[in-house]
Parts: sequence; structure tokens; C-alpha cells
Amino acid sequence: MSILYVYPVASPELPSKVLTHFEDIASTLAEQGIGFERLPAASPIVAGAGQDDVIGAYRQQIDKLMTRHGHVAADVISVDGHNPEQNSLVAGFLDEHRHDAHESRFFVAGRGLYSLRIGDFVYAVLCEKNDLIFVPAQTRRWFDVGENPRVVAIRLFSHSSGQVAKATGEQIASRFARMDD
Repeated sequence: MSILYVYPVASPELPSKVLTHFEDIASTLAEQGIGFERLPAASPIVAGAGQDDVIGAYRQQIDKLMTRHGHVAADVISVDGHNPEQNSLVAGFLDEHRHDAHESRFFVAGRGLYSLRIGDFVYAVLCEKNDLIFVPAQTRRWFDVGENPRVVAIRLFSHSSGQVAKATGEQIASRFARMDD
């Protein structure tokens, strides 16, 4: 089940709002310019699958999303917790960063906690299979896959150089609950 936790930046220990109904999550995020939809992840895929396998399995849906949202680049986050290289990759997502491109993230297996800092609030979205989230360029964010990671997410960007995360240098992410807290 997808969950949205809304935290005041000044009070990271306790969310001011917790939403579990899809419509409530989508409308609350929409008020902040964030899109949230459900899209069936029809092809079975396992966490840890390679990028080529994931993109091949979801090529038709990727092409539709790229056309619909004007994306030009795609990559995959696929982590199963058994590969040290994967673990070091996702460690970089734990710090607040931004991207120069609009991003769509389609969760096709597992789950992850995608946190967005917008104004005086942090919107922490527990996303799982079938969730599709649209985040505007320059939105401050961090992503946590938990202590026992299992996630496959396809990331689509509005331009290829936008895939590169740019750290904000702020330590705000460390003040908020992690996925397994």
C-alpha cells in the first residue's frame, strides 16, 4: 500500500499528516505540483534485474510515457540487497539532491521511500509496484530503499543531462525517518 507522510521541516520526528488512500495521496501531491498515478506493471521482473532486461520488459510502457511526458532518457534502479555495487549506488540517493530535468519514476517491483522537500514541508511517499510519480526539475529530494532493499524503478527524464543528481549540500535528509524506521 502506498503511503504519504507529510512532515513540517521544523518537526521531522512526527508527521502532521499520514495518508493511505490513493485519491488523497494524489490530490495532496497535486497541490504541490507532483503527479501521482497508478500504472499496471504487467511484466514480472525481479529486484536486481539488469537495466537492459527491465527496459526490454517495459519498452512499450516506457515509450508511451516518454511520448506523453516529453522524456528523452531512461535508466533503471534495480536493487536486491545482495550486490555491494548496488548498495553503494543507492547510498548516494540518501542525501538531498536535485535534478535539472523533470523525472517520472515508475515502480515495477518492490518499494522505496521517495522524499520531496517543498517549501516548509517534506512529502515522504512510500511508493511500491504500480506507482508512477512525476517530479518537476529542481525539486529537492532523496530516496531510501531501506535496510533490506528490494526495488525496481524505471526513471525517465526530460533531458539526458538531467539524470545526474546534484547534491544540495544540506543534511536535512538525515533528520527524517528512513524507510525501515
